[in-house]
Amino acid sequence: VVAEEVRAVSSSVGLAEVNGFNRIEITGTGIHDWLEGLFCGRVQRKTGKVGLGYMLNYQGNVKAEATITNIEEGRVWYGSAAASECHDMEWLEDHLPKDGSISLKSLTNECTTLVLAGPKARTVLAEVTRLDCSPESFGWLSVRQAFVGIAPAVIMSVSFSGEEAFEIHLPNNQLYAGYIALRLAGQSHGLRLFGSRAVESMRMEKGYLHWKADLLTEFNPEETGLGRFLDTQKDFIGKSALVKMKTDGPRRKLVSLQIDCSHAPSHSGASIKKGEDVIGSVTSAAWGYRVGKNLAYGFVDPEMSEIGTNLTVDVLGSPETAIVIAASPYDPKNMILRNKR
Repeated sequence: VVAEEVRAVSSSVGLAEVNGFNRIEITGTGIHDWLEGLFCGRVQRKTGKVGLGYMLNYQGNVKAEATITNIEEGRVWYGSAAASECHDMEWLEDHLPKDGSISLKSLTNECTTLVLAGPKARTVLAEVTRLDCSPESFGWLSVRQAFVGIAPAVIMSVSFSGEEAFEIHLPNNQLYAGYIALRLAGQSHGLRLFGSRAVESMRMEKGYLHWKADLLTEFNPEETGLGRFLDTQKDFIGKSALVKMKTDGPRRKLVSLQIDCSHAPSHSGASIKKGEDVIGSVTSAAWGYRVGKNLAYGFVDPEMSEIGTNLTVDVLGSPETAIVIAASPYDPKNMILRNKR
């Protein structure tokens, strides 16, 4: 079943409902200057664009992952996992400017997201909106406001699957109208519904990380393979602790693994061993249907993170041989699906 859903997304177009996002609307003046002090990398400032970034705690470890969506001047959406809404909202509120220039409002319970993904996603979207959906007009990491059928929506060109995709954020009282419009438009293009197991498979092939699975407050961004999202030339919360840890060297490293079995994937928390020694644990695991590989991510001892290192991974209680195929999921050398977006 999952394989058929992945095949539909990779060859034509798929539609999924994703209620696992929070939406915190940030309004006011000086929003981006304020966010710069919270995020460890440069914050996307351009209106109509979306950026991904990470906040650190005072210990220099990963606090949160979020997209910053610049809908219009003075209005920004902060988006991350729905399960982290209270966690993230509290952190943002605790660090608001004292002059009241910036306000926060949760929209999480007012909206739901439909994800339209696959090579025909642009064609289907163009049939239900008045947008110019060409790559030149509505490019990667862009955001637009439009009607999907009769439903008002905020539409982002982003993907968690590796395929071209759009997140369509709809008010709950208009969700069904937008859903029906997309289903009808997709009929002639082979649109199929897909679920979270298909998403998990595809995001692991691509190297995308999951909050509270691979993104943990026990590890810093360098250990998690997020070095390209760091800018230590600026000031941000957790910088001094991070600089010290970088001097001391990594405690663990997040790697991508290929497991040499096909009867089952591993699971979060499973042991990773070198010989008889436990040298790490699995954070995420899934079968990669597009690449035909049994994949896992895990934190391991730094000396075991080199590409080509042979290890064993627990799969349903049995040690199975595995090999490190990337020093981190975001490593440019990770060739699992680099031909995808």
